[in-house]
Amino acid sequence: MIDFKNFYKQLNQNGLANFEASFSTAIDRQFHQRYHGELSHWLASINRLPQIIPDQIVLNEDYVTIGSEQQIDASIHKQIMDCLKLFHPWRKGPFKLFGIDLDTEWRSNMKWQRISPHIQSLKGRKVLDIGCGNGYHCWRMLDHSPRWVLGIDPSQKFMMQFVIIRRYAGDLPLSFLPLRSEDLPSAMAAFDTVFSMGVLYHRKSPFEHLEELKQCLAPGGELVLETLVIDGGAHEVLVPTDRYAQMRNVWFIPSCETLKIWLERVGFTQVKLVDLNRTTEEEQRRTAWMQFHSLKDYLDPANPSLTVEGYQSPTRATFVAQRP
Repeated sequence: MIDFKNFYKQLNQNGLANFEASFSTAIDRQFHQRYHGELSHWLASINRLPQIIPDQIVLNEDYVTIGSEQQIDASIHKQIMDCLKLFHPWRKGPFKLFGIDLDTEWRSNMKWQRISPHIQSLKGRKVLDIGCGNGYHCWRMLDHSPRWVLGIDPSQKFMMQFVIIRRYAGDLPLSFLPLRSEDLPSAMAAFDTVFSMGVLYHRKSPFEHLEELKQCLAPGGELVLETLVIDGGAHEVLVPTDRYAQMRNVWFIPSCETLKIWLERVGFTQVKLVDLNRTTEEEQRRTAWMQFHSLKDYLDPANPSLTVEGYQSPTRATFVAQRP
C-alpha cells in the first residue's frame, strides 16, 4: 500500500498543517476509494525490486539519471526492465535508470529548455506542479533548489512510475499526490510558483481552472501556464465539435491574445507570453516505451499543419503571470 508520510511531513515542515485534514479527505476520496484494478499487482512488482543505492543522481541534464549500468548485473537488469515495462506507456521523460534508457513519448526536456529561462528562480520556493504526469519536470525543478515541490496527477499508473524513480532517488523534498486541481483545498494561497502545463484545454470551464491556480498561489507568487493555442486575435477560441488530434477531452483552445485576456480577467497581473511552439515529431513520437499512436497519427498525412480533423496542428504557448 502507498502511504503519504513524506507528503504530510513536508506539509507540516512548510507551514501548511492547517490543510492536512482537507488533503486527507481528498486522498481518501480520490485514491483509497478508487483503487485501480491492477494496483496490488503493481505495488507487489515494485516492492520486489532490489534495494540499490545509486552512485549518481543527475537532475540538470535532459535525462533524469539515477545510478549507472555498472551497478547492476544481467539478472537485476531484467528484473528492473520487467517492472518498468509493466507501466507502459511511459509518456513523460526521458529517464535513465541504472543505464536503462527510458525514451518516453514526449521529450519533456525540450519543453523545460524552452520555459525554464523565463521563470523566476525556484530557489527556496514552494512549488506546485498540476498535471505533472509521472513527475519528470518535478525532478528537473529539484535541481533549482526549491524548498519543496508537490506534483499532482490523478493517474495511478503515472504515480507508480514516480514511485519507481523515487524508490532509488531517495528522500528529496518532492511529493506526489494522485489528485486533480479540483481536489485541492480552496484558497490555500500557499505556493510561490504554480505550474499548469497541458491541463487547461482538458477543463470544461477554463475560468474555474485559472481561478484554482490563482487560489493556490501566495500573494506575489508566479504562475507558469502552458496550453494549446490557435492562431488568431482577441476573443478567438476553438471549440472542437468532437475530437481534437484524436483527443475527446479537449474543450477550449484560445488564441494567445484571448488567453491573456482570460488571465487578466481572473486577476493575474504582469501577464507575459514567453514561448510559442508548434509541436513536432522530434518532441512527441512513438517509442519502444510508448507504442500506441502519437503525434504523427494525429496529423493530416497530406497536410501536417492540420490535425486529422482539419484543425490547426498542436501549438503550445507558455505564459507567466503574477498573483497580486
